[in-house]
Amino acid sequence: MAEERIFYVLAYDIASDKRRAKIARLMEALGARVQGSVFDAYLTAVELEKLIRRARKAMLEKEDSLRIYLVCAACRGKVRTIGLGEVTPPPGVLIV
Repeated sequence: MAEERIFYVLAYDIASDKRRAKIARLMEALGARVQGSVFDAYLTAVELEKLIRRARKAMLEKEDSLRIYLVCAACRGKVRTIGLGEVTPPPGVLIV
């Protein structure tokens, strides 16, 4: 059985352009950009830990921040989008 994927909202504030670019590439590989420095991602526990390890290597924790918000399935259904964009659907879900 495949490991469960959980929905997260990831937001970062990185002081350096070079470090910001590294974090952005890391996030783009795992999730969908919903705003400049905010991503939605469905991650397994292993993927989340790998992301955290890589982010720590790229960041200076005294200058930068990464916030990781777990959004439970019940709360995900209550997410509202005003204006452009949609909530990222779970992997394997086809929207027609």
